Amino acid sequence: MHSTTLSGEKADSDSEQVSKHVSKRDQNITSRQLGVAFQDLRVVGVGARSSFQQTIASAFNPLVIYNSLISIRNPPLRDILSGFQGAVFPGEMLLVLGRPGSGCSTFLKTLANQHAEYRSVEGQLHYDSFTPKDIAQLYKGDVTYCQEDDVHFPTLTLFETLSFASKTRAPQCLPENQSRQQFADSQVNTLLSIFGLEHARNTIVGDAMLRGVSGGEKKRLSLAEVLACRGTIGCWDNSTRGLDSSTALEFLRALRATTDSTRVTTIVSLYQAGQPLYDLFDKVCVISEGKMVYFGPAAEASQYFVDMGYQPYNRQTTPDFLVSVTDPKGRKIIPGHESSVPRTASEMAAYFSSSTQGELNRASIEEFCAKRVGNEVMRSEYRASALLEHSQYASTASPYIISIPMQVRAAMLRRVQIMKGSIAVIIIDLCAQVFQAIIMGTMFFHLEEATSEFFSRGGILFFALFFGAVSALAEIPGLFAQRRIVLRQQKAAMYHPFIESLSYALVDIPITFIIQSLFSIVIYFLVDLQRTAAQFFIFLLFVFMMTLCMKTLFRAIAATVGSQVAAQSIAGMTIVVAILYAGYTIPIPSMIGGLKWLSYLNACCSPRLPLALMLNEFHTINGMCSSLVPQGPGYENVSLANQVCTTIGSVPGEAYVSGSTFLKLSFGYEYHNLWKNFGIVCTFCLGFLAIYLVTTEVNSAAAFETSVMLFKRGSNVTVEATPSDEEKAGDRSHSMSAPSLGAASDDASPDLPSEKNEKHEIADIVPTTTDIFSWQHIYYTVPISGGDSRQLLDDVSGFVAPGKLTALMGESGAGKTTLLNVLADRTSIGVVRGDRFVNGQPLPADFQAQTGYCQQMDTHLGRASVREALLFSANLRQPQSVPVTEKEAYVEKCLEMCGLEAFADAIVGSLGVEQRKRVTIGVELAAKPKLLLFLDEPTSGLDSQSAWAVMTFLRDLAASGQAILCTIHQPSAELFQLFDRLLLLRKGGQTVYFDEIGDRASTLLNYFEKNGAPPCDPDANPAEYMLDVIGAGATATTSIDWAAVWTHSSEAQKLQREIERIHTEGLERPVAQSDVRSEFTTSWGHQFVILLHRSFQNYWRDPVSVFAKVTLNIATGLLIGFSFFHTKDDVQGSQNKLFSIFMAIMCSIPLGQMVQPIFVDVRDVYEIRERPSRMYSWTALVASQILSEIPWNIFGSSLFFVCWYWTVGYETSRAGYTYLMYGVIFPVYYVTIGQLFAAMSPNALIASLLFSVMFTFVFIFDGIMQPFSQLGWWRWMYRVSPFTYLVEAIGRQDITCASQELVTLNPIPGSTCVAYLESFIDTVGGYLVNPDATNACLYCPYRTTDQYMLNAFNIKYSLHWRDTGIVLGTIAFNIFAIYLLTYIFRIHTGGWLKWKTGAGAKKQEM
Repeated sequence: MHSTTLSGEKADSDSEQVSKHVSKRDQNITSRQLGVAFQDLRVVGVGARSSFQQTIASAFNPLVIYNSLISIRNPPLRDILSGFQGAVFPGEMLLVLGRPGSGCSTFLKTLANQHAEYRSVEGQLHYDSFTPKDIAQLYKGDVTYCQEDDVHFPTLTLFETLSFASKTRAPQCLPENQSRQQFADSQVNTLLSIFGLEHARNTIVGDAMLRGVSGGEKKRLSLAEVLACRGTIGCWDNSTRGLDSSTALEFLRALRATTDSTRVTTIVSLYQAGQPLYDLFDKVCVISEGKMVYFGPAAEASQYFVDMGYQPYNRQTTPDFLVSVTDPKGRKIIPGHESSVPRTASEMAAYFSSSTQGELNRASIEEFCAKRVGNEVMRSEYRASALLEHSQYASTASPYIISIPMQVRAAMLRRVQIMKGSIAVIIIDLCAQVFQAIIMGTMFFHLEEATSEFFSRGGILFFALFFGAVSALAEIPGLFAQRRIVLRQQKAAMYHPFIESLSYALVDIPITFIIQSLFSIVIYFLVDLQRTAAQFFIFLLFVFMMTLCMKTLFRAIAATVGSQVAAQSIAGMTIVVAILYAGYTIPIPSMIGGLKWLSYLNACCSPRLPLALMLNEFHTINGMCSSLVPQGPGYENVSLANQVCTTIGSVPGEAYVSGSTFLKLSFGYEYHNLWKNFGIVCTFCLGFLAIYLVTTEVNSAAAFETSVMLFKRGSNVTVEATPSDEEKAGDRSHSMSAPSLGAASDDASPDLPSEKNEKHEIADIVPTTTDIFSWQHIYYTVPISGGDSRQLLDDVSGFVAPGKLTALMGESGAGKTTLLNVLADRTSIGVVRGDRFVNGQPLPADFQAQTGYCQQMDTHLGRASVREALLFSANLRQPQSVPVTEKEAYVEKCLEMCGLEAFADAIVGSLGVEQRKRVTIGVELAAKPKLLLFLDEPTSGLDSQSAWAVMTFLRDLAASGQAILCTIHQPSAELFQLFDRLLLLRKGGQTVYFDEIGDRASTLLNYFEKNGAPPCDPDANPAEYMLDVIGAGATATTSIDWAAVWTHSSEAQKLQREIERIHTEGLERPVAQSDVRSEFTTSWGHQFVILLHRSFQNYWRDPVSVFAKVTLNIATGLLIGFSFFHTKDDVQGSQNKLFSIFMAIMCSIPLGQMVQPIFVDVRDVYEIRERPSRMYSWTALVASQILSEIPWNIFGSSLFFVCWYWTVGYETSRAGYTYLMYGVIFPVYYVTIGQLFAAMSPNALIASLLFSVMFTFVFIFDGIMQPFSQLGWWRWMYRVSPFTYLVEAIGRQDITCASQELVTLNPIPGSTCVAYLESFIDTVGGYLVNPDATNACLYCPYRTTDQYMLNAFNIKYSLHWRDTGIVLGTIAFNIFAIYLLTYIFRIHTGGWLKWKTGAGAKKQEM
């Protein structure tokens, strides 16, 4: 016989390991304990429970605006919790039970002293002799809260994550003279061993974009991190979500061991708690709609509710029973008690208060207060013990136990580790900087010391600063991404939030210096700027400081505001102001008085860094005059005394122009201001750093979001109707009472609640099928790093028959989701071997269209209503020949069948976990899948009652003839009994069992018991038992090779015979024919219309996005317009108008980037859910995405044109054509070019980075920064750049030179000015101010803008219609490129050019 080591035995050894570790860890530390007691506890929240979805129209509705203002002034208040009282002593474990939305998370946060997100917390809350204020100020690290979501730095390894937590909470008095590093390493090794994470210690955590550890391993990391903080009160919020039952039990046993050995106070909330987990707790608190309906011994809770008048269902576990009594649709009343049993939450709370258990609870509170509250001895001992842990230089009045320098050192090391993990981002930034330096350096290659190059020198110096400032915008998203992590760790008293900001700034200094040094070296020597060591290092210093200053500014902005969109908008406007008021784009003398003050508020404008950089370059230049007046035919013998240079700063009779004089007359600046400006830059930088650190410390929390369910405007819904919980997203699930599908009413009393459903109605709706899906000898191998491969599935066989509900189970990492993806033909990487059949025949061409696949992620577009989501699926997946009215009627039946009638008009993105899961199932049912329905973890994240409701619904679907294959975690015995068959996998994707489950799991249990497993206890959950038997769990093992047992078993041979029988009978039937002749059920035109309607509807319900475009257009239009307000008709004015066009074009950078996230988000939904279901063609999606963006951007650009065109002072006669180019054609261009880069990118971040680099690359060749005549080899890019042809729309105007623009020269003796220069003017152009003078002739080099623009910038307005055609041709090319790049990077599944690391490359379950 085989011997078996069950996880329970292993857990006992883990408990011993925990006890030994804690004993050794704390041997030099005076132990301290902390309990918690609360009386009349009330938590008040702010905000409505439900509301209507905002739309563009509602944003302008006066009534809506008025109500919004009223709610801001007098926000609605609501009780989240009320009437709570109880006590938890040190060494006790309290279990908190309740449905999602009842207040469990709020209760745990309140006991963890995390009150910031609530309006008020009232009543008495005692932490022994300490008040909540004492805990917050001195001991907040002792009261820990483990949130449900797992949020970590994705590029850190598991070891690095735990090591940081251990070091920041390491005590001063260490055992055996250990160093802090040794203590941290020892603790981390122990935690990795306890949680079964040793194999992944050097694996990065990962996130949605970066592949890392599995979800279960990430959850275990979160638990280990909280334990590393060594709290005395631990609050654990649904901490077993995503763990299989064996791993969950191991964790709770470890918590039990920790609680017993260290006498800590442990408070845990669970949504699907098995009986073995429940038995570990001393007390239980049951919550219903924010009321405490029970608080007392866990062993007496079940009998208490039985005495109240409720009874459990057959084999219902105690925790499921306790939660069910709070659900009006899921509880069972003992016959005869219908009139007396308390039903509402208030009635139950009142009943408990007057009960014996209520009296015992109050007595327990009195005992707690008598012994522990106001006890100065205990208070002093606790204080002394806490101070022993503080480092030598840490403040005794601080909750942080290590000093600030130690915090900085630890945070800097972690920042280096984070950057090491994301080295690709640094490399991309470095490559982008060097790439731009090479492009710009070759564009301005080897500038001569001549006046013709003065403008070019200024342009390249301006760009050197400008590009560093723009690239600094990339700082913002990362800061918001880490804010939740910093907030969580600050609450755990690991470090001050400003420490993370300071470490970020310090670690970034050398990286920024290296990147800017390479950038500066490349660009400086390619351009051939002044080659003296002093001038080069001043250039490098100024470029480095400018980049550092702007990075710090953007970090300060991000730390100050509450949302990323607001931060990016403010930063974008800052860039525009910085460029406009740097003193180069608009010279200081040309700035209008009303806006000149902006130059003194701007980071790079007040010190006028571009001008300082120009002073550094120009003060040693004596430029050779490139254009003398007069010259040419007839003036060959004219001496230099009678000629003058046309450049500002020239002196009659001299062939050279001083660079210093040029700058002084052009920009009003002198060299002695150089170092003063550098000092001002440093002051600004330090000021921004101070703001950054202060705002990070006081504003570390992200904007708190209350849970509000949104409904479509115009729907018949009464909002703010029922209680809700101000908690996580799942809390919204019960903010309105919806029929709980498959649940019994209060007055019903059958054993199975699902019997209330009318199964014949479901049978009428669900299409019947007799086809059987089978698979034989499935192997699946995926490539891994290093060129190796890993086998995820190993010889798996089975079948799914109509009318049967088949469970697919196994421990975390067994390959359940992987098998589901392989069977559903949804894998994108790796090699699949084996056979899949329908009735023994090859899969039909439209197999994916005939099956439904409900993913665990519940991926939907967030702004569609529930009814619209189902109707969208029906319109595209049911045959086009089916009338729309029939589809609508079928959708209504699906809504009723899924229990979503009350939520039909609710917005999907605002739904709770249970409702979103129902929507996912409903969307697949609306397609009428006639062959098979796959479901991946349909109960994940649900409470036991919601899980029961979903699974009984699936049971009824199966009973009506639907074939269903479903993966599931932690099913209760009742849920497990709903399944007909089980496919059980172990790690490595090997089959352990596939057969009938049997009545009360008898078939399953007999199989394991006859093959060497110990008998299953009659009260045990068979689902947990079988996982224990096969050695599932984080640390569990077994001596039996259950995969080998299965391979040689008679059951495996019977399975193969059954599959062969299915194949033999199937081959006798006609070959399954596809319902459609093409790849999709509907025509391309039908798909396009439906998709376009969805896209416009999505925008209509996203006023924030639309208003962001509009606001940016209006704000930049007015800013640019008034900055160049009524520009004069002199040479500088003409150049200013050209720069106004330059700035107008530059504003398209953020507008183009705004297009990309929407494009990528919709594409992700398509790739994750809609493409595998063959809903529609990708070409129709791309067409709808392009077309839906254009109207909104044309509208925004039209507003920009109105604010900009006449304000600058352009002629009205040119307005029509200019509007066509800038108000209509140009927005189409930047929409398509933005989507072009999104099409080739895996995510919006990389799309934005590529767009910025390539847009700037194309943008700089429009002839403004470097005139066409100076481009040299790059002239071909001038002709390729579409911005060249946009600029040519400036039009013709007369020029009147300003006094400083006139050049003075003396005619030859005896001649007047006009006689001397007449021939020259006729040839070259220009005019004389004093034609009859005989000396000091005042000559203006240009008469019209056409002459100036042609000579300086090669701009010809006469070609404007040709330019229009070229830009339209460029747009056509962009559209073609969007399709081509989408196909190459996202659609093509071959081995070439496959960049699919985004959402499309779905993570396999390892």
